[in-house]
Amino acid sequence: MQFLYSSQSHFNLANLITMGNITFGLMAVYFITQQNFFLAVILAWMGGAFDIFDGKVARKYNLSNEFGVQLDSFADFLTFVLMPTFLIFEAVFEGTGTLMMVFAGIGSVYYVISGLRRLIQFNIQADPGEAEKFFTGVPTPLGAILLWLVFLANVYLGLPALGVLVLMLTIGFLLNSHVKVPHP
Repeated sequence: MQFLYSSQSHFNLANLITMGNITFGLMAVYFITQQNFFLAVILAWMGGAFDIFDGKVARKYNLSNEFGVQLDSFADFLTFVLMPTFLIFEAVFEGTGTLMMVFAGIGSVYYVISGLRRLIQFNIQADPGEAEKFFTGVPTPLGAILLWLVFLANVYLGLPALGVLVLMLTIGFLLNSHVKVPHP
């Protein structure tokens, strides 16, 4: 059990919590393929809770390491970039017509690449165990929340698919902008 509290262990407590985030992200993607969007969103929110908790545990018990930084970014990519993009593609754009599907595909790829770029840039600049006061650019978890709000606007307020696409591209742009976002 010593490995749970060792910063040298790939399976320390913080990294195990991060693996829980990955599990919830994978399950969310699966439920999107089953058209169960509600459960997919619940699972992604659970992954988000694990994302918050893993960082707090890593800092409290001094468990941060390079492996954990990379693992956390992979989890963020899955849960906060791929999953919400796939959700919107499947729930909003499916059946909108060939031209809109092409634009939605291009927009989705743009968002995924933007999220991946942001996470890679963050990793290059990250110092394990340190937390800045501000993020530069919209963090991927916040980007996911914004995409979920766009999804809800589509479902409950009738935001048209073109509006969803424009907002998705805007959020994708903000991921790598110079906007300052306070770190919680």
